[in-house]
Amino acid sequence: MSINTNINGLPNIEDLQNLANELFSALPNEFPKEISLSPDKSEHPRATKIAETLLNAGNTESLSSFSEQSPLQVLSVPQSSFSGFGASPTAANYGNTASSSALYPNAGTGFSPQNEKFSYEVPKEETLNIDDPHTGFHDINLKNNSVPQLNEETFFSQFFLNNNYLPFQGGNSSFETELKAALESVDTHFKKRIDFPSSGSDLQNSYYFLEQNPFAFDQKNSSPIVGNSFNPKGIYGTSGPHFNADLVKKDFPILRETVNGKPLVWFDNAATTQKPQSVIDRIAYFYEHENSNIHRAAHELAARASDAYEAAREKVKAFLNAKSVNEIVFVRGATEGINLVAQSWGENNLVAGDEIIVSNLEHHANIVPWKRLADRKGLKLRVIPVDDDGQILLDEYVKLLNPKTRLVAFTQVSNALGTITPAKKIVELAHSAGAKVLIDGAQSVSHMKVDVQHLNPDWLVFSGHKLFGPTGIGALYGKEELLNEMEPYQSGGNMIQDVTFEEIKYHKAPNRFEAGTGNIADAIGLGAAIDYVTKLGIEAIGQYEHYLLEYATSLLKEIPGVRLIGTAKDKASVLSFTLQGYTNDQVGQALNKEGVAVRTGHHCAQPILRRMGVETTVRPSLAFYNTTQDVDTFIKTLWELKKVRF
Repeated sequence: MSINTNINGLPNIEDLQNLANELFSALPNEFPKEISLSPDKSEHPRATKIAETLLNAGNTESLSSFSEQSPLQVLSVPQSSFSGFGASPTAANYGNTASSSALYPNAGTGFSPQNEKFSYEVPKEETLNIDDPHTGFHDINLKNNSVPQLNEETFFSQFFLNNNYLPFQGGNSSFETELKAALESVDTHFKKRIDFPSSGSDLQNSYYFLEQNPFAFDQKNSSPIVGNSFNPKGIYGTSGPHFNADLVKKDFPILRETVNGKPLVWFDNAATTQKPQSVIDRIAYFYEHENSNIHRAAHELAARASDAYEAAREKVKAFLNAKSVNEIVFVRGATEGINLVAQSWGENNLVAGDEIIVSNLEHHANIVPWKRLADRKGLKLRVIPVDDDGQILLDEYVKLLNPKTRLVAFTQVSNALGTITPAKKIVELAHSAGAKVLIDGAQSVSHMKVDVQHLNPDWLVFSGHKLFGPTGIGALYGKEELLNEMEPYQSGGNMIQDVTFEEIKYHKAPNRFEAGTGNIADAIGLGAAIDYVTKLGIEAIGQYEHYLLEYATSLLKEIPGVRLIGTAKDKASVLSFTLQGYTNDQVGQALNKEGVAVRTGHHCAQPILRRMGVETTVRPSLAFYNTTQDVDTFIKTLWELKKVRF
């Protein structure tokens, strides 16, 4: 290939780029990336080395000169890896109409990438603007300090998030049409399917599967533009849900991992969810710039830490639509929140003969504290039954309610079956009987909008690690007046107004329940996770996950010997099943060999599994970063197991 020179006698930069890309794509063990010669050396060491070689004797001065002439440093995405984004925008072609039509093939006639909203300026040092984080909510505590660099792998997701464009896909067909078309094109017995990448494949280090999944819903129409407008909050009308999980997937570093030489497929989301880069960065930023104990100090770092901690409380309040931040108590997770209510309110308000109602769907965390309390105080624990599909029997629930009912504690979504309970109706019936209500929201907050003013529980708990946030942090929502009537759960510093040897005065909620030094950094990380989920839109997440659940369920049903456990009409993204001829552990181990992580066991929900006639199940559970390709890998492995045994 010949290289031309420009008017300054330097090699033509476009020719150099093309040649560098050809050389770079031929390097072994690399996911092919297109490169630009304009960014600094940190973009990719091999790319820089190639550039320096081509520019003769490593003339970095010329490279720097070129960089200074380019106001936009736009990173590229490989055409073979990202359907709908085949063009590589650079400083030279970014405003060019022909180039932009290749980048946004579904753009309407009114669309112009020269519009100011579509410009994405990356500072020369390639850092994000920390005052306008891509996660959405403005964090008042973040200053102009350094943050991790923007790189190729997160560019497009941050580009759309920074400019209020979410990673959805275009399309004109309805949800049902999309699902039917996808399922009809699946060779469910995998007789005609192309082979999945082996451990020696060139794609083993990639977690994008678009080329291997021609029928996948999440591959289609990947442009974020629908007609002449963009729909930022998932209000789809007749166009159906169009959520680009492949784009979102880039924000989760752990999903680049390989297991047994295969790309990681994380189907254990009901146990814990993975964390986006923004959450990881926010926690690191705290320890680098804000680390201090909160409150009670006059120095700068204490102010920073206190502001960030209380800002996180504000975010939880907004996320749940609570009336006041005083209704949000930080706890270690849903389990501690339930124990707090049991020990504080239950211990001081329930007497022998009182009754507590739970459902047959409950996690052990919403059974054991109440059973222990009942045994200790002579209470009666009563259970709402479910039908063979795992649905709450409301008629039977009504029969359990009586003047002795003091508390109803139930889950909004079953962790073992995925059943969505009629939460608002359960709350209304309990209140009509004069009982208090606690909702376990651990499995619901990541899949659907949870509005405590609409549901009207007295308490609601959830865990941060199931909401794409850190472990060891969660929240208890409680009605403010009720919280202030409750006795402190633990005693120590931070929860007191005044202490003498004769008398102790406690703070009002939430401080009265946050004794000692709390999990400050992870509370702030939870706030960042809520930012991220809110930016994507919880309604959009729910729509996409519902599609994915229907897709997976339809394929799973076709496998001989599979028994689905929990077939309620209204379900969140949980699939429990057994496979004839195999133990559940054998199924889990076979899936693990293919990089698919699922949970096997009783899922801390033994009563409901026994109601269904089993002791354990295999439980894949889905999240918005999962794709139909992930489902295909899972389904293919089960088919292969059947072929071996039968």
